[in-house]
Amino acid sequence: MPQEWTNWSGSLRFTPGSVETPANEEELREIVLRAADQGRTVRVAGAGHSSTPLVETEHALVSMERFKGLASHDPERNEATVRSGLMLKEAGAIFRELNLSMANLGDVDLQSLVGAIGTGTHGTGKDLNILSSHLIGGRMVTGAGEIVPFDIEDDPELVKALRVSLGSLGIFTELRLRLLPAFKLERKEWCTHIEGCLAHLDELIEGNRNFDFYWYPRSDEAKLRTLNPPSEGMRDIPYATLQKEMRGFSHEVIPRHRDLKFDEMEYFLPREAAPECFLKVRRRVRERWRKKVAWRVLYRTVAADDYYLSAATGRESATISLHHNAGLPFWDYFKDIEPILLDYGGRPHWAKKHTRRAGELRSMYPRWDEFMALRRRMDPDGVLLNPYLRELFGE
Repeated sequence: MPQEWTNWSGSLRFTPGSVETPANEEELREIVLRAADQGRTVRVAGAGHSSTPLVETEHALVSMERFKGLASHDPERNEATVRSGLMLKEAGAIFRELNLSMANLGDVDLQSLVGAIGTGTHGTGKDLNILSSHLIGGRMVTGAGEIVPFDIEDDPELVKALRVSLGSLGIFTELRLRLLPAFKLERKEWCTHIEGCLAHLDELIEGNRNFDFYWYPRSDEAKLRTLNPPSEGMRDIPYATLQKEMRGFSHEVIPRHRDLKFDEMEYFLPREAAPECFLKVRRRVRERWRKKVAWRVLYRTVAADDYYLSAATGRESATISLHHNAGLPFWDYFKDIEPILLDYGGRPHWAKKHTRRAGELRSMYPRWDEFMALRRRMDPDGVLLNPYLRELFGE
């Protein structure tokens, strides 16, 4: 009997009908075809870091744990092809051996590489795209049971759709990634009052390769985090106190270790609207939630892209994310703040808590209908959907 599956924070629990661990594409294809014949569905589990029930299923849950390692690499083009079961932390070590690196990473590297790409996971930096931007080709098994290679040179529109597709267009078996030569960064963490941070926000964003800040509601202080190539970027912040600094290869210093687990809601906002939105969020948190919620609020920036379901599609973005300790009630808090984020044009992060469904989401994404038409062609029987995705997509 399959065991109960739980996500990282413990807020999502379910027992799948079966857990499948294919060793190759043909075995994966057989799982998909069998499910289609039986009128059942297939979802793929990554590392379980998502807060939304993207993988919840009563049918087949697939683990890609046997799809590991490097398939090939092209040192002339700074490209690597990896099998899709890698975790981000594992991928960082493999790329370092090749003297390569991803252009950016998120706050943690606990996710699967394919899950991070599929949900639009991001780091911070005004000129830096979501992690999905690395994807330029690969192989997948579609919901119709076809093994399909794809390549940005042959079909750039397909790749734009695949870059954030929530596992609904196909199950990746290989990912071809365009990377950068390995590089080092200096990471610095500063402490200041939130007013000082907000007064200099544009300067901080423009003056550093990577910049974000955490706001602590109870103290009204902010932790500023800057990452720059050695000897570049802002060397001093006179209104803040330097508390920590370190240097290393990018995959070593961008993500940080987390012992405490949490649930999270995050929205992408038009960058120009985000500072005013943050002030409204701050006011609401201080008025209603300061005594109950000790967790910080995180503010980051993301470059615009043109991927169909990317929350940064068509606009330079800033993100505001709320956190609450795992195991504590979070919905009242999140639902009280969410309307503020929506009022400023927010789009939800696909892997974080939110209440939006197809009726509201369709108007947020200019290429929504194109994505849905493509999804129906690639998975006509909805083998790769679960009840949550059907609600999300309006299928």
